[in-house]
Amino acid sequence: MIIDQLTNYSFAGNSGLDYAIALGVFLIILVFFRFLKTSVFKSFGKLAKNSKTKLDDFVYSFIERIKWPFYVYISFYISSRLLSLPDIVDKFLFYFLVLLVGYYAIVAVNRMIDYIKDKEIEKRKKERKGNYSMINVLAIIAKLTIYVIVILMILSNLGVKITPLIASLGVGGVAVALALQTVLADLFSAFAIYFDKPFQEGDFIIVGDDMGVVKQIGIKTTRIATLQGQELIISNSQLTNSRINNYRKMKKRRVEFKFGVEYGTPVSKLKKINKIVKGIISKIKLAELDRVHFREFGSSALIYDVVYYIDSNDYGTYMDIQQEINFAIKEQFEKEKISMAFPSTTVYLRKD
Repeated sequence: MIIDQLTNYSFAGNSGLDYAIALGVFLIILVFFRFLKTSVFKSFGKLAKNSKTKLDDFVYSFIERIKWPFYVYISFYISSRLLSLPDIVDKFLFYFLVLLVGYYAIVAVNRMIDYIKDKEIEKRKKERKGNYSMINVLAIIAKLTIYVIVILMILSNLGVKITPLIASLGVGGVAVALALQTVLADLFSAFAIYFDKPFQEGDFIIVGDDMGVVKQIGIKTTRIATLQGQELIISNSQLTNSRINNYRKMKKRRVEFKFGVEYGTPVSKLKKINKIVKGIISKIKLAELDRVHFREFGSSALIYDVVYYIDSNDYGTYMDIQQEINFAIKEQFEKEKISMAFPSTTVYLRKD
């Protein structure tokens, strides 16, 4: 009797039986989600922890972020399709579903971009490649692009006409682009630096009269740590329009230096200087002598010219080797009693 009354009961265009069926479907779907959450997903999580790949960890961490209100609402929405609802209620439920799915879609894509970004940075660190900051920049741009796409999809599902909106955004975009020409030029220059790779983070470069190690390549500027210790900030467009000496690309460093000895040095000792310098450089592991010559008669010294190569592009290594050579030359000259020259002037007086 009570069952018949509930079955024949009608409210808002739906019978009691309709509400009972909808409630049953709601509970069945909710139990199914409960089974997935507590059994299937947990088993997947255990497998993910024991596997070597990190992709399954990423998938499981995203699933864990989905909270129960999402499952409850999905169950409620599916079961509500079995009822006759007013248009305004039906639209509200659908719009809320679109917003909810759009939110989790953005979360999923964000985490996917972060996963790819972290993996690429880790790979570059292993390969000792730079430009980590540009990977972060590309990740941010990718996220903003996804935000725009998802928002446009949500608006489209909400009944907003997208074509006029995109057209108006295009006109506004032209105005913004004109106002931000310098910023956009630096942004495109940042992409040119990233893909063309004239230099990378960690490279020692010389730009005009400035030199230093590239610390960060950003959207608008590149930061360089100079030899003096300060941070030099240069716009990316200025860098792409300049001639850059990149010493990291150099496999060998060519070094040329000169020194002078006194004019009073005997010829026998002058000839011995070549052997002394050759012997010194031949003992240094990373150095390879090219030539050593008595070059010219200077204004106050006999000038020797030395050229050698260093099998390294590191500036610190170059300075260490040059210092070692200088010490050795001074030490050998003192043993051989060969005097290094210094600027001097001789005045001759004549008596009439």
